[in-house]
Amino acid sequence: MNKQYQPLRVLSISSAHFVHDIYSSFLPPLLPLLIEKFGISLSAASVLSLIQRLPSLFSIIVGVFAHRLPWRIIILSAPLLTAFGGSMMGMAPNIVILGIFLFTIGISSAIFHVPAPVMIKEYSGSRIGKGMSYYMLGGETARMLGPLLVVGAVSLWGLEGIWRLILPAFVATFILSLVIEKKPFEKLAINDDKEFKWQLTLKKYSGFFAIVTLFLVFRAVMKSSLSTFLPVYMGQKGNNLFIGAVSLSILQIAGAFGSFIGGSISDKWGRFNTLLSVAIVSPILMFLFINVGTTLQFFVLLLLGVVLYSSTPILLALVQEQGSNQPALMNASFTTINFITGALAVLATGFLGDLLGLDLTYKLSAFLSLGSIPAVFLIRKKANHTGIEKRSG
Repeated sequence: MNKQYQPLRVLSISSAHFVHDIYSSFLPPLLPLLIEKFGISLSAASVLSLIQRLPSLFSIIVGVFAHRLPWRIIILSAPLLTAFGGSMMGMAPNIVILGIFLFTIGISSAIFHVPAPVMIKEYSGSRIGKGMSYYMLGGETARMLGPLLVVGAVSLWGLEGIWRLILPAFVATFILSLVIEKKPFEKLAINDDKEFKWQLTLKKYSGFFAIVTLFLVFRAVMKSSLSTFLPVYMGQKGNNLFIGAVSLSILQIAGAFGSFIGGSISDKWGRFNTLLSVAIVSPILMFLFINVGTTLQFFVLLLLGVVLYSSTPILLALVQEQGSNQPALMNASFTTINFITGALAVLATGFLGDLLGLDLTYKLSAFLSLGSIPAVFLIRKKANHTGIEKRSG
């Protein structure tokens, strides 16, 4: 692997991530309107989010066959497919068609998120944490701007008129096609000439992924409840749709910053030290967010977004540092686990929101996230020591 960090090439893949995720972020800010349009409960709304995430179950299959897929075409076409699904949500005449659009977004997302981090690793050299931070910055910035973009489009054209937002995606894809290298990236799916035995790889790293899953599970309800139901929560507190979208954007801009600095800090301070700090501070900030007044909520939300989203690039770097000769499969495994835990957490949040109310559900999510603290120590014990001990401080 080239040990030199290549900023422009990292930027090209991060930009593709930005284009893709700006359209995949449309559902949460539109949920208040969709709930009203179709007359559905919070539990039903959580099923919509599950439908969007469901294809991520097949990320592991994409990882197994990644060496046979045209990665450059995927990186260019997946954002267009996601843009179609996201822009057509307002045109859905019934909840079944809406579900089809969301499933379409999920398919393109599952395909896109397997090869992209491996390409980032190739271009990051020995600074994988920094490369993953830029990659996550693209996604989190998109999820920051996406809610404002779609709510602005609704104010201009109405819910049914947001189909026009697909047009910028064509322009962005054309520009990216001129920037992203024309080379067989799929060869990165296997780094050497050893026989490709994906079963052995999954068995070898099953213990590591089990502990990562534990860490994600304890944090999932808190993260998913905010990223999916924050506009609904703010609406229940007497705020309008715009305030809900602004709140979500504040969370995402803070998340973008957290994703950007998280990997870089862990390069210098250590993966374990950084993860442990994040696990301790997150529930404290969540309790503060629930209990302070509206003005202070925005400030706490900024801090919460930073620490909540900073763990992902650290975990991505850890996954890529485990020494496997099949990095695409490793990334696909993490992607599958991440999306499954998130999807189940959204369902749990919707059910608990109907049963207990979102306010009590948010408090419960903060309490559950305390379980991620001992999980960090288990990650330190189980992870490949060359990938974590040298950066543990």
